[in-house]
Amino acid sequence: MRAIVKTFPGVRALSDVTLSVKRGEVHALCGENGAGKSTLMKVLSGVHPHGTYEGEVLFDGEPCRFKDIRASERHGIVIIHQELALVPYLSIAENIFLGNEPSRRGVIDWREVLRRAAELLRRVGLDEHPETRVADIGVGKQQLVEIAKALAKNVRLLILDEPTAALNDEDSAKLLRLMRELKDQGITSIIISHKLNEIAQIADTVTILRDGHSIETLDVRDPATTEDRIIRGMVGRNLDSRFPDRTPYKGPADVNPVLEIRDWTVRHPLDHSRKVVDRVSLQARRGEIVGVAGLMGAGRTELAMSVFGRSYGRYEQGTVLKDGRAVRTRTVPEAVANGIAYVTEDRKRYGLNLEDSVSRNISLASFRTLARRGIVDAHEERRVAERYRRTMGIKAPNVLEPVGRLSGGNQQKVVLSKWILAGPDVLILDEPTRGVDVGAKFEIYTVIDRLAAEGKAILLISSELPELLGMCDRVYTMAAGRLTGEVAREDATQEVLMRHMTQDIPTPSAVGAGTATPSEGHQE
Repeated sequence: MRAIVKTFPGVRALSDVTLSVKRGEVHALCGENGAGKSTLMKVLSGVHPHGTYEGEVLFDGEPCRFKDIRASERHGIVIIHQELALVPYLSIAENIFLGNEPSRRGVIDWREVLRRAAELLRRVGLDEHPETRVADIGVGKQQLVEIAKALAKNVRLLILDEPTAALNDEDSAKLLRLMRELKDQGITSIIISHKLNEIAQIADTVTILRDGHSIETLDVRDPATTEDRIIRGMVGRNLDSRFPDRTPYKGPADVNPVLEIRDWTVRHPLDHSRKVVDRVSLQARRGEIVGVAGLMGAGRTELAMSVFGRSYGRYEQGTVLKDGRAVRTRTVPEAVANGIAYVTEDRKRYGLNLEDSVSRNISLASFRTLARRGIVDAHEERRVAERYRRTMGIKAPNVLEPVGRLSGGNQQKVVLSKWILAGPDVLILDEPTRGVDVGAKFEIYTVIDRLAAEGKAILLISSELPELLGMCDRVYTMAAGRLTGEVAREDATQEVLMRHMTQDIPTPSAVGAGTATPSEGHQE
């Protein structure tokens, strides 16, 4: 790709970008959110057709002028986007060959579809029946279905945009292992990722983008290509610490916690015989950042969503106390009215209206404070949004920009701004830095630290153990819906947390020192 320039209204996303990828290698693409990585790959794959950008694309030395994504696929270039393009209520086989079905005399040959689908599933190491619905398998397996779909199109260059962003460690390891196998089969890959440890494991070379410019290409096997070296290229400066300097919480232990959850029990929304949260009790004080750790399926998000307006599952028992007083959180408005806010892990589905402006998204939870006689004051709404755009460092041309056009890190800052404006006493942050680059992570950590310093109680749910260790005063661990431990900052290591996260679930009587003890049952 030579001298690529791509402009959107009011924004130059790519400026004179050059990228060279060798046959048979795994080439990583790194950069902060908004650096232009996804835009560059959309140019390569025909999502942005020839004529909408400047510069040229050559594949096997031949100029390419793709008018759409089908044109690039005919050359063997296949892109797998961060938001998977699967139809949940169709089968795996139907998804693999959607729009590309084997047929005889114009009629789909279903026997051939199932045979070839089974063959492709074996090739990607997925042990599922081809007729299984995509909705009935996990996100990690859905990623493998996307790769099987790419292989069905005789892929020669596979582009993966943040393929492990939503995966747990086990599924991520499987995907990286498959990429090595595809490399051995002669398939070239470009992977966009913020996980620098994965790049070190899988990539041969890495190209760094910053502010729409290609900065440099590094050989990953060179000892000089360290994580710090890549970070310096991404952010344009040395990032001396991944986390802001923070004075650990030293408040009195005998004051009422601002948030206390007692014996919280929730059943699965469909399978009522299954408890997804089982007698969980925890607390957080003003100015304290409390972590919640657990493997996939431990019940962390289920706990957060059920506390926040019973947004998930079937409530069975439990009490939420605010400053020592029981409060109702049966609906989202009740939770918000009682000073509790929840930043969801799925910002695009639950946290934002992607088609609406930055301004409107920031004000969504605070219409009453911005209204005069029942009508939202549009001037005040924009003024407040502009203040948050500056203080939170939201990179957008203006506050009227649709939030769907922003990068993931900037979208996350909009979600945080929405809830900070609402003035909560308790902020439940569910994977607040998922899919966010290392520079934007530091900015979000700084915001979290500032909120704690202002006296907010922060409940931080994260799958990244270094994040919990770097930010939290205490960490609760969960497994199979139960609390399995409570670890103080000074005692917390990745090994200690992982041991609690993977231990057998104790009975209430067996819960010992260092483990959160369930209280007596309370009905809300």
